[in-house]
Amino acid sequence: MSAESAPRGEAPEAEGRLPVLADVAQLAGVSQQTVSRVVRGSPSVARRTRERVEAAIAELGYRPNIAARTLVTRRSHRIGVVAADTSLYGAATTLAGIQEAARAEGYAVSLVMLPDLSAAGISTALEELRAQYVDGAIAVVPQDAAQDAVRAADAAFPCVLAPGLDGAGVPDAYWAEVAAAREATHHLLDLGHPTVHHVAGPPDWAESRARATGWRTALVERLRVVPRPVRGDWSAQSGYTAVGDLPLEEVSALFVGNDQMAAGVLRALADRGRRVPDEVSVVGFDDVPEARFYFPPLTTVHQDFTEIGWRCVRVLLGRLHDRVVEPGPVTSTLVVRSSTAPPPAPRVAGRPGDQALRG
Repeated sequence: MSAESAPRGEAPEAEGRLPVLADVAQLAGVSQQTVSRVVRGSPSVARRTRERVEAAIAELGYRPNIAARTLVTRRSHRIGVVAADTSLYGAATTLAGIQEAARAEGYAVSLVMLPDLSAAGISTALEELRAQYVDGAIAVVPQDAAQDAVRAADAAFPCVLAPGLDGAGVPDAYWAEVAAAREATHHLLDLGHPTVHHVAGPPDWAESRARATGWRTALVERLRVVPRPVRGDWSAQSGYTAVGDLPLEEVSALFVGNDQMAAGVLRALADRGRRVPDEVSVVGFDDVPEARFYFPPLTTVHQDFTEIGWRCVRVLLGRLHDRVVEPGPVTSTLVVRSSTAPPPAPRVAGRPGDQALRG
């Protein structure tokens, strides 16, 4: 007897067992094949029949046997997500987009949070997901070592990286960040700043490298000096600390790798008596919801992380169904607020004798 069949007789609760597909079919007065089509979301079932089956499912509290269905269809309609640090705005919003897109496509989501970013930790997380019969996985793990481990596992288990490692994973996501950082740097140069200093994220993150590449490209294009970047860890505290490593007497413009570090930069500049934007202009990246409430409101790059989550799902489902998916470019927008302005006018030395005349 299969996992989804049972003899007719007493109601399942009277027998002390969970309801199965045959119980739903009997209560609704339809065939088991019809119930199966309703459960799968097939459009070929008449509306009234579907409503009758759904009422029977609700009355019995029926839940499909995923293991049995997977054995037959080789699909569980469930995708896995491996995520590391979701305290960052980009990662959290990408995860929300993945969940939203999966539901829209009729897929459930199994999430494994990953405190250990080693190859062994990634392997354990993916095995946990495979034990839940997921069809494939999306990894929101931007660090290089974790991404390498995901790619190594991809041959046996379909995985998509979010947002993508140097052009891999989700097409164009990496290069969209390069272009956005380039635009942000050009904005500062167009205001008249002689060059732009950079507070970068960790070197082992693809996003950090993409944003640094865009910044450097813009400076080289305009034949400007490329200062040595200082690094943070994406946190506001690290942005605050990074300002102490900058030659502030030379700095009139700063491109900061994310908005959280930019918050720390703004506070550090204020503590050192440097006015923004009168003396130093600051641009961030991500456009977190709080950015417009910073003091001053932060000029930053808005990127649609929710859309990146949707694209991850489309790319994964394309692979699962052997079809090529071209999700198109990831769009970004420079949002200009009050933290950027032309540089202060250079101080003009007084003419000889001025001091004496003032005296």
